[in-house]
Amino acid sequence: MFRRILPPQGPPRVLAQAQLAGSVGDGAFIVCSALFFTRIVGLSPAQVGFGLTLGWAVGSMAGVPLGHLADRRGPRGTAILLAAATAVAVGSFLLVRSPWAFTMAACFYASCQCGLAAARQALLAGLVDRRRRSETRAYLQSTANGGLAIGAALGGVALQLDDRKAYLAMFVMDAASFLVTALVLRRLPAVPTAVSSSPPSTAPSDSAAPVAPAVTAGGPRLAVLRDRPYALVAFINMIMLLYMPLLSLVLPLWIVSHTAAPHWTVSALLVVNTVSVVLFQVRVARRVTGLRTASRLVRHSGVVMLAACAVFALSAAGTSAWVAGAVLLAGAVLQVIGEMTLSAGAWEIGFDLAPSDKQGQYQGFFGSGVAIARMLGPLLLTTLIMGWGAAGWLLLGGVFLLAGVAMGPAVHWAERTRTPQPEAPEDTTREIAPQRLERDTAEPETAPVRRS
Repeated sequence: MFRRILPPQGPPRVLAQAQLAGSVGDGAFIVCSALFFTRIVGLSPAQVGFGLTLGWAVGSMAGVPLGHLADRRGPRGTAILLAAATAVAVGSFLLVRSPWAFTMAACFYASCQCGLAAARQALLAGLVDRRRRSETRAYLQSTANGGLAIGAALGGVALQLDDRKAYLAMFVMDAASFLVTALVLRRLPAVPTAVSSSPPSTAPSDSAAPVAPAVTAGGPRLAVLRDRPYALVAFINMIMLLYMPLLSLVLPLWIVSHTAAPHWTVSALLVVNTVSVVLFQVRVARRVTGLRTASRLVRHSGVVMLAACAVFALSAAGTSAWVAGAVLLAGAVLQVIGEMTLSAGAWEIGFDLAPSDKQGQYQGFFGSGVAIARMLGPLLLTTLIMGWGAAGWLLLGGVFLLAGVAMGPAVHWAERTRTPQPEAPEDTTREIAPQRLERDTAEPETAPVRRS
């Protein structure tokens, strides 16, 4: 089982450890934050909803400039700084006493989270062989889900105690987890930036890990904002990411108000999703060998998501609790298959279409779809599903299908507009670099090509 969720030694393993530390804190935060802000701080649900919506809106816009900062100053140092800033942002929630203070803290928190995600993606792109990025990203996704599950379990203890000290302990743990993330990221070698043609002299670890050729900066400062083909690809991915509020918000409301299934089915579906991603995401990602297979997986995801939505719509028919539960379980299995195939394809597309010297800003732009889905998804999906019922499910499935089918032509357009890159020198450099990195971590030279 551990071979399925642990990446090889070297930078991928360190990135996974950093991901695990932060996700444990995130899991506790997600479970406890709503009740803490409403029951302990005294904010209304509407005030919490407005603050989080505005926060993720600001975060989605901050991802690109913070990603650009990672390109210019180095993703390693930027990621460490943003991890520490996220810890401060989490701590700022403990000082909140008013709706406006909460909104400011939410904007700070979401901006740090989006920037940190962009910097870590740029780190991955600089430290991992191009052919193994999607697989490594799958390992990180599996690790993140495992960490979220651990954090959610700890948060559940705080929910059971339901007092101020228990909630405060979870927030302190979340802040500490991002400090640990910053410390873990310090173990990674630095990545050459786009500012110069050679690694900075102030970062001695650069000379030990030339995993990506530095590229002389050129073109507009935020080139991604003028890249229309990439913007279209990112927009389609954002549409597909609207599945995110399904398990956390829409399905619980649907199960309680439209089906005869027992309420504990909500927890069962979450367990199925988390365990499936932990065990099978890497295996699915290994099917990606390039942009063509990535586009095909996204198209398949659209088909499977349509089927999942149709099954969820059927769960409202009949009055048997066990039948409704079985139908919902079948829908959850289809949904997680669609989720894993979408993730595997989207990672490859987001990385491969981005210029090597601008991975930070491009990953910040591509990753903004997550923040936008978090911001708009709850309102859109609750209105559609809870208001229209089964017809809403089918309409949502149709949107997933159309977006999945549209990804292929969009990727083909974006691929035609890319500047041809000399593949041979890049491959040679990337083959040598992981070996040099592995010697730093006392691992055998064959590790970079070992499949777990």
